[in-house]
Amino acid sequence: MNNYHYLFKFIIVGESTVGKSCLLLQYTEGRFRVGYDTTIGVEYGSKEFIYDDKLIKLQLWDTAGQESFRSITRAYYRGSIGCFLVYDISRRITFDRIQTWVKDVQQDTNNQIEYFLVGNKCDLKDRKVSYDEGRQLSIQLGCEFQETSAKTGENVEFIFETLTKKIYENIKSNKIDPLDPNHGIKIGKIRENERVTEIPNQKKRSVCC
Repeated sequence: MNNYHYLFKFIIVGESTVGKSCLLLQYTEGRFRVGYDTTIGVEYGSKEFIYDDKLIKLQLWDTAGQESFRSITRAYYRGSIGCFLVYDISRRITFDRIQTWVKDVQQDTNNQIEYFLVGNKCDLKDRKVSYDEGRQLSIQLGCEFQETSAKTGENVEFIFETLTKKIYENIKSNKIDPLDPNHGIKIGKIRENERVTEIPNQKKRSVCC
């Protein structure tokens, strides 16, 4: 069922064990699982979100960080409109390799993909990457930045909804053509002039006009 205004395809990339799967689980289900197994290939999650009276469905693909799965995961990069670049603030190497992940994603996506740099595990005290370093890298990449904790939920909802809002505003201002199949956006069955104020799965939807 395409009961939404828009569907956005997002990918989550980064080194193994930086917490990509935990971020996905925290956002989609509001919980943290201790001892989360390393992702093999890809994991999928989705969530609906209302912004500007539009129902937007997020299609979220969590990709494995190991080199051995790279040929599999890169196939899922194609047709994405948003990408979360995730590193672990307690492991310097995961930060240093962010530029490599950007290059990998760029090979298989269009130039209009929006990035969001995420420094995960900010609840840990053994910090190896400062907040300012993350901010400076985001400036170099020309994208948003925030530190998160998949364990406590800090800023997890913020990163997903901030990127969603940015892409929607780009559609609204005609910077992105939602009809271009390469942009990772699908148009749903809800008409553009229909206003939604509650998630349909909650059995109530307010529609006017």
